[in-house]
Amino acid sequence: MQSNATELSKETMLYPRAIGVGTANPETSYDQETIADLFGEKSPRIRKLFKNSHIQKRYLYLPKPDVNGLLRQEDASSLQAKHLHGSLEMGCEAINKSLVESNLTVNDIDYIICVSSTGFICPGLSAHITKKMNFRSDIRRADILGMGCSAGMNGLQSASEYAKANPGKKVMLLMAEVCSAAYFIDGTVTTAVVNSLFGDGAAALIVTASNDNSWFDGPLIMDFESEVITNNIDALRYDFVEGMFSFYLDRDIPYVIGSNIHKPIQRLLTRNNLKLRDIDHWIIHSGGKKVIDSIKYNINVTNYDVRHTLNVLRDYGNMSSCSFMFSYDLLRKENIVNEGDLGLAIAMGPGVAIETALLRW
Repeated sequence: MQSNATELSKETMLYPRAIGVGTANPETSYDQETIADLFGEKSPRIRKLFKNSHIQKRYLYLPKPDVNGLLRQEDASSLQAKHLHGSLEMGCEAINKSLVESNLTVNDIDYIICVSSTGFICPGLSAHITKKMNFRSDIRRADILGMGCSAGMNGLQSASEYAKANPGKKVMLLMAEVCSAAYFIDGTVTTAVVNSLFGDGAAALIVTASNDNSWFDGPLIMDFESEVITNNIDALRYDFVEGMFSFYLDRDIPYVIGSNIHKPIQRLLTRNNLKLRDIDHWIIHSGGKKVIDSIKYNINVTNYDVRHTLNVLRDYGNMSSCSFMFSYDLLRKENIVNEGDLGLAIAMGPGVAIETALLRW
């Protein structure tokens, strides 16, 4: 694989590298049957959705059930408060883990990018995190909102561009998604699909362009490619119902993703003089079993290639923008990556957007 990697003809020191990683979830997890019971789902069709999702459990911020053992719809202010509380709790934990792994402190961070699509707050999450964790007062900040499940990749691109333009500077990328703050309970199949899929989680990653790190610390972030399918712009969206967010997920999304997934991948590989067979590791967003199956079929990857993606879906559900980082963390912990290996990260989200990144260890 070393020879393929050298075909990229890139100067290692000029490219940003992903180093410390941290992930976090709420304390409490729920299996699918319990969640269906809490929502009071009686319909066999809806309960089948929960059962056949490939998900065994999800970590969620759920309120206490009522005297009948059921969850009631939380009002808009409660959901907003949950979003901020959960984002801070999980976000700070994930950031601390990434700093400890990298032997850094908050004073070493020059730029923080916060990604979230499960609530809107002003001041943004980056300001709240800066205050909570006592980051430097001169830290640069950005908040990426409304880009959904692919937003972590958009954040990674922004972090990489800053790091590449400012060698030695360190960027903290935080993806914090409290999907339970966007649950809408109305007994319909449409909302049941969403409520059966999404979980709460956060991931943090430090990005820097420096000679102080090696492939063992994490991969170089070499290149990005996007595909935005605007003909299906309404297929993944938030509706505003009764003053609250209600997420809509079109049933054709697996087809839309599958029929377009090859386009950004082919452009990315061609530009870097690579073939599909040169990719050693796949890091794919856990968007749902049907979406994963569609990707597998259309680019001819195996169950082994998507093992981390499926494991994240099984154990956490779809955590929106941070899901692909949980898959990346599982890959790291396998300790099977070698110097010169190539990886391809893929995330999909509203737009409809497919975002890809080429990595090199």
